[in-house]
Amino acid sequence: MTNSLIDTFGRIHDNLRISITDRCNVRCFYCMPEEGVTYMPHAEILTFEEIERFVRVAVALGVTKVRVTGGEPLVRKGLPVLIRMLSAIPGIRDLALTTNGVLLAKHAEALYEAGLRRLNVHLDTLDRERFLRITRRDELDKVLEGLEVARQLGFGPIKINAVAVKNLVEPDIVPLAHFGREHGMEIRYIEFMPLDAQGLWSRGNVLTAGEIIETLSREVAPLIEIPDRDARAPATEYRYADGLGTVGFIASVSRPFCLNCNRIRLTSDGKLRYCLFAIEETDVKGVLRSLAPDEEIAAILRGTVHKKWLGHEINSSQFVAPPRPMYAIGG
Repeated sequence: MTNSLIDTFGRIHDNLRISITDRCNVRCFYCMPEEGVTYMPHAEILTFEEIERFVRVAVALGVTKVRVTGGEPLVRKGLPVLIRMLSAIPGIRDLALTTNGVLLAKHAEALYEAGLRRLNVHLDTLDRERFLRITRRDELDKVLEGLEVARQLGFGPIKINAVAVKNLVEPDIVPLAHFGREHGMEIRYIEFMPLDAQGLWSRGNVLTAGEIIETLSREVAPLIEIPDRDARAPATEYRYADGLGTVGFIASVSRPFCLNCNRIRLTSDGKLRYCLFAIEETDVKGVLRSLAPDEEIAAILRGTVHKKWLGHEINSSQFVAPPRPMYAIGG
């Protein structure tokens, strides 16, 4: 196989995000409802062996970056086993995990020993009351403990993902920035996207990257955009003018980066998606379980990338939210 994951707009796809579960141990209001969530039966979820096989085919087609997500991936039993399997695949240059951090302190050492080094931890606030309001769980102390354990073990880089919801997290912007600077972690502010399960999103609820940059430049330190960064990375990165760290902004709403997108996504139940906001998806699980040859899996990968649209059109009247909420797609 050769590198052939190129869409009709010339974008090369080398970044695969894999959701390994739709289950989660918190209930962030912009992602999951408090009650009434119906999870997929375990039999419908891809096994570690199926995931490994799919990744090996994807790597043969040029994928070099793999991120494991959920739901909350740390609720999936045996995760270090999967990490060890993936880290052993030749050709993967970057293996990372996205987690809410609640179980991180418990599993960090096993993950590190399995070969994981890069972490993205979801944390919107350092305020216990607001954390409870956002996640509907009183688990802030566990997340902070997990971050410290990971830092001491040598994980790096550790990035903190903070969702920016207007009229809610403004008091958290500066404290998070200081936390990142003091602990050597990059805060990545993510604009609130229309992926919630309850239809709460509106354009007016988005605290934009521009507004956050203005706040940080005024109250922390002036920001300087980092030159020569990877244009295909979702975050626009800045460094503080005083030299104390960096900060990133994922501005999917105000500054879409679709023209440089290099990502494809595999859901926990084995559906391949060319965009987080895609309406259509292609079944891979059936092919994997029918013991079809690798060439058939490769054909699905090529075909999915070939069908990829120009962009998600969040800012147009033509936008249609995907039928799956974020937790069922994969972060």
